[in-house]
Amino acid sequence: MTVQPRRSVLFMPGSNPRAHEKAKTLAADTFVFDLEDTVRPEDKDKARERVAAAIKAGGFRGREIAVKINDRITPWGKDDIAMIAAVGPAAVLIPKVATPGDIMLAAKDLRDAGAPEHTRLWAMMDTPLAVLNADSILRTAVDPAARFEVAVMGVNELAKETRVRLAPGRMGLIPWLSTCVAAARAYGLDILDGVFNEITNETGFRAECEQGRELGMDGKALIHPNQIKICNEVFAPPQEEIAWAAKIIQAFAAPENATKGVLLLEGRMIERSHEETAQRTVKFAKAIAAMA
Repeated sequence: MTVQPRRSVLFMPGSNPRAHEKAKTLAADTFVFDLEDTVRPEDKDKARERVAAAIKAGGFRGREIAVKINDRITPWGKDDIAMIAAVGPAAVLIPKVATPGDIMLAAKDLRDAGAPEHTRLWAMMDTPLAVLNADSILRTAVDPAARFEVAVMGVNELAKETRVRLAPGRMGLIPWLSTCVAAARAYGLDILDGVFNEITNETGFRAECEQGRELGMDGKALIHPNQIKICNEVFAPPQEEIAWAAKIIQAFAAPENATKGVLLLEGRMIERSHEETAQRTVKFAKAIAAMA
């Protein structure tokens, strides 16, 4: 079982070198250099150069680095892929996914460009078709050639395309978020909740983080460094959960329980499936501690 913390995933404009330097001091689990939405057409080439330079320079203290590229059908998509192949970040995030073919074409582009095998594929689920096709899109992850590892919910784009209101509680989005979580779990992908736009509304942001965790999200896309601390807290297992997980593991590890599938532990019935969850909780907590 491998565990990669992705509690807080901070998006940064690819054209802003000051933000790239600032990232080296921040506690986000993952940084995403954005070459798409946050970069004007006239700045695309310069932004690509700056992102490549930042990745080559390093200094991000072992944090995961991803790059959100422009769609392959745009004038910049091919050059973005060439840059990805040259500098080899941990992941490339593709926008506007609508069909399984979008995943496989992106994987082929990476392969044809000579991108290293460790560069994985992330996909924005930010179109109505992405939600309607969530099962078939995320199912491509079972093909190793797809490199597919993470789905990212694009809530702003989904709201725009469907005219759903981004009101507190996100009632209109919940069925779509849950559908994508179920598909992600079915095919072994991580899934990230979308951004929260009100960067000064800490109460609302915490509530949305907690909602995302309750829905089964692995973490959340962020648009401002001030959101990192709360996000890391909410998407990390609390100490009591870690302690309980350790007790479950210890109970099943006892020689007298080696052949048992069900145990009574402190008045609770626990099964082998609970042990699997406990193993992941402990590994996740250790991975977070290693990043501190």
